[in-house]
Order: sequence, then structure tokens, then C-alpha cells
Amino acid sequence: MTTTLTTRDTRTGTGGHGMALRLDGVSLSYTGDPVIDDLTLDVRPGEILVLTGPSGCGKSTVLRALAGLLTPDSGRVLADGAPVTTTSRDRAVVFQDNALLPWRSVRANIELALRLRGEPKAGRRAAADRWIEEVGLTGFGDFLPKSLSGGMRQRVQLARGLAGAPRAVMMDEPFGALDTQTRATMQHLLTETWRTHPTTVVFVTHDVDEALLLGDRVAVLGRAGQPLRALVDIPNPRATADRQDRRARILEALS
Repeated sequence: MTTTLTTRDTRTGTGGHGMALRLDGVSLSYTGDPVIDDLTLDVRPGEILVLTGPSGCGKSTVLRALAGLLTPDSGRVLADGAPVTTTSRDRAVVFQDNALLPWRSVRANIELALRLRGEPKAGRRAAADRWIEEVGLTGFGDFLPKSLSGGMRQRVQLARGLAGAPRAVMMDEPFGALDTQTRATMQHLLTETWRTHPTTVVFVTHDVDEALLLGDRVAVLGRAGQPLRALVDIPNPRATADRQDRRARILEALS
């Protein structure tokens, strides 16, 4: 299935929708084993920055640091110029695996994000229903996650992640387990929802074609002292020749 995306306008300005993120000479590890060493990378406000690279290069680790779930061994993680020291509702995370609360309905999962944002109780149900409609799940508000397909659960996760009005969203291979057709549908839904509710997105994927489809820029991470192997701008509108050139550059950096 081929999905055609319209031209996107990257939002700018730290005081508006998207949040500026920066990794400044960051080194990251688990239990003393280094994963990322001296990585410097800026994420522009309002863009979709895609992280790709070989397995084990630290893509998900970088997301955890940006979300405030992992403290750097050295260097700084900054959000709008301020050090990231813990999690924040301004920085949401959407995982590949099902992170929905299984005992809560679709509507109740989304309402939880609204409650944490401070939405008055009287307006939460209506707001949740608007999100349910926006992600194409009208009629499923009372369903539990176990009664939904994988693609439907990812729609709920997307709605819940954005319902809290974060200024940055970290997405860790959210469509990796979906079949090809559902994945294409979710890619399109993500970009359309992002246009309607602009925010900064950092998106992890192993799929080069997905990176080219979604990203304003693609950062290729590596190992062995070369944490950032390439940073590729993706042109809009997508010209076939340009797309193939960018694809070749990403594949070369991955090799």
C-alpha cells in the first residue's frame, strides 16, 4: 500500500507548539556499560526527527534520556535550554509495546492523560471522545484494550500521548509490530494528527523507508566512538530523485 503525504510545514519557536531539544556531549550507559558516547544532536522545535541505526546503537536509550527516564553519565540533555532532570508532561513517550492500562476502557485511558494535564473533570469525556473520533475509533470508546487489534491499540496510544498536549513526543518504534497495511495507515495518521496538533516528534525506526516518509531529518546513529554517523535533511515536497539520493546516503551511513 502506498501512502501519499502532503507537504509539511515545520513549526518553529520555543514559545509556541514544538519544544527545542538538545543532547550536548551526552554519554549514556546501563549498569556501567556504555551505549552512547559523546553525542551532540539538536532537535528543532516542531520537526519530526527520525533516529535510525543498527540494533544496539542506542536509539531507544537516547529517547529515554530525552524523556527524562535516564540520567546521562556526562553531558547535558536540554529542553528549551533547561536541563532535563526528570520526566515532564511536556515530553510524552509512545512505546512499541502495548502500554495502555488494561483495566481502563479506550475512553478512560485517554481521560487519564487529560486528568494529568489538569483538564476539568466535567470536560474530560467530551474531549476524550473528540480524540477517539480523530484517530478513527468512533464506537470503541467503551472497549478494553484486550478487545482491540494491534493497530487500534496504537491509535489509542497516539491519542493518549497527544491528549496531554505535550510539546515533544518520543516514539519508540511504535509501528514496528504492525502489518504493512496497518503500518502505512498509522504513518499517515501520525503525520495528519501532527499537523493538527503540532509538536516536536523524535521517532525511532529500523525502517529506512519509514524514516524517509516521516522525517524532516534523519539522524543515523552508530557505534564504536561514532555516535552520529549522518544527519540527512529530507526535502519537501518529496522529489523521487532527491528521495533516492537521501536513501542512498542513509544506507551508506548504516553500512
